[in-house]
Amino acid sequence: MKSILSSRYFFWALLALPALPMMITLSSDPGAAEGLLHPTGEFSARFMIIAMMITPLRMIFPKAGWLNWLMRRRRALGVAAFLYAVLHLVVYVMEKGALAPMLAEFMELGIWTGWLAFAIFVPLGLTSNNISQRWLLKKWKTLQRFVYPAAVLTLVHWIFVHDNLGPALVNFLPLAALEAWRIWKNLSGRTAQGVAA
Repeated sequence: MKSILSSRYFFWALLALPALPMMITLSSDPGAAEGLLHPTGEFSARFMIIAMMITPLRMIFPKAGWLNWLMRRRRALGVAAFLYAVLHLVVYVMEKGALAPMLAEFMELGIWTGWLAFAIFVPLGLTSNNISQRWLLKKWKTLQRFVYPAAVLTLVHWIFVHDNLGPALVNFLPLAALEAWRIWKNLSGRTAQGVAA
């Protein structure tokens, strides 16, 4: 059992599990695209949120084994978030059916923020591998930090597309609280070092 849980293929299978019924539904009924818009976007956002929460959680619980287990799989979570975003885009294009209706709503706040978030996700997803990390060196970490504006854009996209603040905040507030705590912790640590010096 331990070897199965340690397998990266098992973890990828878990991440892909929600997509299987969606893909089967789409292949048998393209008209079902509209009903899949929300779940594909939700899974993309949630995998991104989980990946971003790991570091601040490890700062709070440094000895938690399950967090170390997740930390080793954080890149897979980020790639899964990107792939579900791709699926979300495919479903959106299928639902609209043509370029004209997409262009007609492009300037709406809930739409262009989604496009911009996706544009940021593309280089993040494509460089989430060891080869890119070795090639980009320090620039790799700088590039990956663009996930923060992508997260803010995703939040705005979610709120305004569905015209509903509640569900978006339920998903994003834990991340916001953890990131606020991490910033406070880092700033207070620097202040303490300055006083000691």
